[in-house]
Amino acid sequence: MPKAVCIISGGMDSAVSAALAKHEGYGIIAVHFNYGQRTEAKERECFRLLAEDLEAEERYEIDLPFFAQIGASALTDRSIEVPTGGIEPGVPVTYVPFRNGIFLSIAAAIAEKHGAEAIVIGVVEEDSSGYPDCRESYIRAMEKAINLGTKEETQITIKMPLVHLKKSEIVSRALEIGVDLGHTWSCYREEEAACGVCDSCRLRLQGFRQAGVSDPIPYAESEKS
Repeated sequence: MPKAVCIISGGMDSAVSAALAKHEGYGIIAVHFNYGQRTEAKERECFRLLAEDLEAEERYEIDLPFFAQIGASALTDRSIEVPTGGIEPGVPVTYVPFRNGIFLSIAAAIAEKHGAEAIVIGVVEEDSSGYPDCRESYIRAMEKAINLGTKEETQITIKMPLVHLKKSEIVSRALEIGVDLGHTWSCYREEEAACGVCDSCRLRLQGFRQAGVSDPIPYAESEKS
């Protein structure tokens, strides 16, 4: 059975991407990063649930404390407020410098160790106006660099099955293939009940509304409307 290293944040996009890889016949190597993000404990909990759902062959939880040392992001520096006023143009303060590049580099090392054929990442270009490391062109460039920097017999494809989808389409795809979206978390700010007003919550809620279904995770009562 071919193997795929799946980067799973605990969010909806990475969960659906990994599930699609399993449906394609890959054995799943599940990888999660703890990098000092505000909702680290909740994301880790969701990763563990998703890894069970996927019947992952191998699981890695990797600590990257230097992101908090660097700061420069509202996700890792609590002196920077997470915006709640709606999505604005430009790179938002929730961007974590070169996060996906670092994640992909570590995933490549794991893939080479296990002889995996693919790395799966849940990037979505709907987010790319603010997050430069979510663009297809960037991921393809990383794929080329990874294959140049690994053994000759190592040939890794980076799969990004959701890159051109909207959030509503991702919700619908999840329901089609049986992903438990109650095992995912998207909020940037809170771990008990999602805030409903950060950029990530807004995108997620909009996706569920457009798909015509209810989001199974808890929200602050006044913020889910």
